[in-house]
Amino acid sequence: MVPMTRYDVAVIGAGPAGLAAALAADKEGASVLLIEREARLGGILKQCIHDGFGLVRFGEKLSGPEYAERFISQLPGSGVAVSTLSFVSGIERVGESCYITLITREGIKRVQTHSLVLATGCRERTSRQIGVHGHHCAGVFTAGSAQYYTNILGKLPTRRCVILGSGDIGLIMARRLTLEGAEVVGVYEAKPTPSGLTRNISQCLNDFDIPLHTSKTVTRVFGDQRLAAVEISDVDERMRPIPGTETIVECDALILSVGLIPENELAETLHVPIDPKTKGAIVDENNHSLIDGVFACGNALHVNDLVDYVSESGETAGRAAAKRPVTERDLAGIACNSSLLYVVPQRVDKNAANAERTFYFRSSCDMDDATLTVLKDGQTLHTKYYAHLRPPEMEHLRLTLTIDALDGSSPLLFHLEGTKHAQ
Repeated sequence: MVPMTRYDVAVIGAGPAGLAAALAADKEGASVLLIEREARLGGILKQCIHDGFGLVRFGEKLSGPEYAERFISQLPGSGVAVSTLSFVSGIERVGESCYITLITREGIKRVQTHSLVLATGCRERTSRQIGVHGHHCAGVFTAGSAQYYTNILGKLPTRRCVILGSGDIGLIMARRLTLEGAEVVGVYEAKPTPSGLTRNISQCLNDFDIPLHTSKTVTRVFGDQRLAAVEISDVDERMRPIPGTETIVECDALILSVGLIPENELAETLHVPIDPKTKGAIVDENNHSLIDGVFACGNALHVNDLVDYVSESGETAGRAAAKRPVTERDLAGIACNSSLLYVVPQRVDKNAANAERTFYFRSSCDMDDATLTVLKDGQTLHTKYYAHLRPPEMEHLRLTLTIDALDGSSPLLFHLEGTKHAQ
């Protein structure tokens, strides 16, 4: 018979969000199990040896492993049970409990938990997902894979490469590979503006004279056993390749930094409603999904650009998972205009009126002199001015909403307007 253990809170994923969630739930007095499929805790931070982590939370420039260690070091003094090399093979919700089936080194185990926190992170898009044609040859890496080869395995995956996409991991790897002696021909971005943080464009590309080419994409790869060259084409305003603009660039590797997708297969097995804009769960201000007892946080909820906000999200979920509301939630909706890509959370609990809430949002395009207005039934509740907004740089807003502001059935509207940059 498969043994069954019981915990108040189970956290799946021991990256920065999961670590923060587990420790926060433990501090609230809950019995907590932290589940990690890898041998070591820390998630993606283990391979992020560059600095820049922790500026918001700790006021220091830490490397990824240093940031993770700030949380990992707290585990021995806590009551959190940790299960590494543990793969979740099944999960179901029955009544008020979740039942998790784990494959571990000791065999199959079953876990019953009152609250479940999904801190499963995100995954990278691949060449097949963006329509790059050609043979399936060696030498095509995601930026995260190239980072793993270089920083964890100590293997240089390329001598001369092209980087497609200007996401932050791609920008950081452009610098990292250059420091290791590889030649980065250039970073190519299909959008008219770069996708990474301004500081990474400056520190990783400009400081190392690595060219950034916008409105260009890789349309084909060439090579049998190993990549030998790529075809690069200009794109139109709808990011479609323009015939006749193709050029061939010789290289031995193509590194993809073309976006991240929240990892939500487990959430979907529990029928957790997913926001098509964020690709993560629809949640309230406590990161509580629309399925009672199931919480989501970190990059599984929406892709963050700062790990400090990932940890903050995990702590919010962990505290709420440990407490669990004693009254049924009464959720009000959140809507936004087309100048915003999304707002998280997508719901607020009317029963938690007068509590301070944190909202995260991204603009849909580069904007100057922008004003964010929060409205209810046409009445202005809050306004905030932003000199500059960029889609890659997530913003957050702390807001206290009164009972009157949450009354009624109409949603809160987040309205953003400003001077949009010409594309």
